[in-house]
Amino acid sequence: MGVVAKRSSMTFYSDGKSHYSHRVRIVLAEKGVAVDIVDVDPANKPAELSDHNPYNDLPTLVDRDLVLYESDIMMEYLDERFPHPPLLPVYPVARAQSRLMMYRIQKDWSRLADAILEDPESKQAEGYRKELKESLIATAPIFAEKPFFMDDEFTIVDCCVSALLWRLPVLGIDLNVAQAKPVLSYMERVFERESFKASLSEVELEMRH
Repeated sequence: MGVVAKRSSMTFYSDGKSHYSHRVRIVLAEKGVAVDIVDVDPANKPAELSDHNPYNDLPTLVDRDLVLYESDIMMEYLDERFPHPPLLPVYPVARAQSRLMMYRIQKDWSRLADAILEDPESKQAEGYRKELKESLIATAPIFAEKPFFMDDEFTIVDCCVSALLWRLPVLGIDLNVAQAKPVLSYMERVFERESFKASLSEVELEMRH
């Protein structure tokens, strides 16, 4: 019996620069979802975006009558809608731990990255850069424990972590120090995945070339 292609009537309004849009694109690529990705310039949004999303922000996922406009909710929805390969654990305790890890990534890393990107030349950005770099280096032993972030399999947590790590050159963070070797090895592994390569926008491709 032939494999049936996963057809979908989805539209994903994406910001090619944003790690929040990127993490959802990684999920879409992992699942092999047929989706119409609309690359949106945040400074020049299409009129229909505000028809779908009361906050008129990005990313926004439209699946028939359903409209989602929060990246973590989108990722979980996609994982439930397209169960294979699973990106969240089956058991409630492990699922809760994954969600908590996503929350911690937001509080500890994404918050700092967002502050740097908002005003990269500011004095505060320098402090945030130092804090983010030190935090990543301090977490390096966790990256060394398993092939993926705290897991033997690629999960929804990796979607958040890898989208952020891809932006290190743009954030002005260089991890070429001995203590960070496990983080660099992790990046090499994840960035080589076919799904990760397929997830990259044109702007993201330029971030590392």
